[in-house]
Amino acid sequence: MQKIIAPYDPQWRQTFEAEATQVRRLLSPAALRIHHIGSTAIPAIYAKPVIDILIEASDLAGVDACAPRMASAHYDVRGEYGIAGRRYFSKPASGAATTGFHVHVYEQGSPQIFRHLAFRDYLLERPDVAAAYSHLKQSMADASGVLPADYVARKERFVVATQAAALDHFSVKRL
Repeated sequence: MQKIIAPYDPQWRQTFEAEATQVRRLLSPAALRIHHIGSTAIPAIYAKPVIDILIEASDLAGVDACAPRMASAHYDVRGEYGIAGRRYFSKPASGAATTGFHVHVYEQGSPQIFRHLAFRDYLLERPDVAAAYSHLKQSMADASGVLPADYVARKERFVVATQAAALDHFSVKRL
């Protein structure tokens, strides 16, 4: 499956809301809070048409017990998928749907939650940084929006630096 990048779509917010409602039901009662993260949560920047959903859960055992429900809703159940303490589910775009979904679930209080939210909120507060991120993504895509296979690796330096700035910024604000 080719990774593509697209201009910001205002429908992504409504798409998130609709899917979040379904995911909350599928992961009930473990799901406590649901957040829209990733580039589709940042107005005006280019993004892969994949909605990232972050869930704060009461406990991961409860999430694991709900995994069959996620599978029945066409989510791939991927376990930790490289990040300890995470449960990860993905659903590719299919049929008439042009948007896919990644669901990242962490137990309430996990530092991973703060990391994801700080990155998102930093981009929302800093349009200059969000624009630089968007430009970086666009510079990697070919004329039809197809991203290279090493897309994640090529944006890693920017993401790591921005994440460090975000964590520093919001850690100071929390004091």
